[in-house]
Amino acid sequence: MALRGRHFLAGWLIFLLAILAWVTARNTAAHVLARELAELREERSAREAERAELLRRIREGSSLGTLRPLAEELGLRLPADSQVIILQQPVREPR
Repeated sequence: MALRGRHFLAGWLIFLLAILAWVTARNTAAHVLARELAELREERSAREAERAELLRRIREGSSLGTLRPLAEELGLRLPADSQVIILQQPVREPR
């Protein structure tokens, strides 16, 4: 049975609508993913800024200028060079 003109046209219209619906769904999914990616990038930037701030605070807190006054309040002092003993871990012989 041969398709008549109306049936052929209706088939093509249904095919075209299906393709357009697929393209629309794909584009919508892409927009959702792009939005999620932008949010993740913003979160990553915030986390990197927080990490940089924490590293700055660690460097500042472990500096001699910060630790010396605290040590002096506790009655501690810096040792003289002759009082410093450097301990080395013994080297193991390979088996």
